[in-house]
Amino acid sequence: MKLVDARSAITSAIGRMNALYQKPVFDEWILFSLSKEQNVILGYEGPREESYKKQFKEDVIPLSAELSQRQMAVGDFAFVQDAKGTGFDACIRLGPASYLFCNNTSKSMEEIRQSPFWLSAQKPFAELSGKFQADPLV
Repeated sequence: MKLVDARSAITSAIGRMNALYQKPVFDEWILFSLSKEQNVILGYEGPREESYKKQFKEDVIPLSAELSQRQMAVGDFAFVQDAKGTGFDACIRLGPASYLFCNNTSKSMEEIRQSPFWLSAQKPFAELSGKFQADPLV
């Protein structure tokens, strides 16, 4: 999948999640590429346009702990129950070296999951995961 198509798929899926949940599930996301030479942010949407880069290393710590315990294939996803504030709540591996990090800047996944709408809001996230499994970001 090309970057422009990936961004469109992400925006669409998160929009559908928010509609089904009837409020934002994730109010920010970062599309991130890891490499031995350089780590690059390929896209961002959210309320912290001016400050998210400064806090990225700290904000990804809750997910890093979860991801270090498993070997993620393209299309796999992970959630962290207790990431607070700006700590990232969810991740999808989009390609060999790319990841999507999602966050609700005011609620943890534990709080989000308390809503009866959470079950239906998960479906677009799982479908997004499947899209990248079938057509990885390159």
